Amino acid sequence: MNRMLIGAFGALLLVAIGVFWWQGRAVETPAAPLPTAEEATAENAEPEALPEADVSGMQGPALPKAQELTREQKRFFRYDRNRDLEITRNEMLSTRVDAFRRLDKDGNNLLTFEEWAVTTVDRFEKMDADENDRLTPTEFATSAPKRSPQKAKPKCAC
Repeated sequence: MNRMLIGAFGALLLVAIGVFWWQGRAVETPAAPLPTAEEATAENAEPEALPEADVSGMQGPALPKAQELTREQKRFFRYDRNRDLEITRNEMLSTRVDAFRRLDKDGNNLLTFEEWAVTTVDRFEKMDADENDRLTPTEFATSAPKRSPQKAKPKCAC
């Protein structure tokens, strides 16, 4: 009984495969007919003139005005990389990657106390001009971040 069921199932399977194969054959379509002599000469004729329109009384939309960003807006957009007006954690941390890589001397993405200490000591020694292991206010002022000078805006663009 089992052999008959398996044989019937196998026969149906072979018939189904044959039907799908027969209907899935590629059918060649005839090529497009070649143009006649009259059609070929019509294609080589001079093209039609382009349409003309009277635009003398028309005016396009007003040009957009560029807005000068405030200092706070510039600071915000420094972090907002995709300009969706929201700062994500990754956007906030992305500005610190270069500073972290400078501190991570062995490049293993782990900042050890020794790596931080070496960088801090080097910075202290660079600021300590008289090498007395103490920083005066003048020496400490040399460590302040350099601000770019504000560009003087012209009074008139004549």
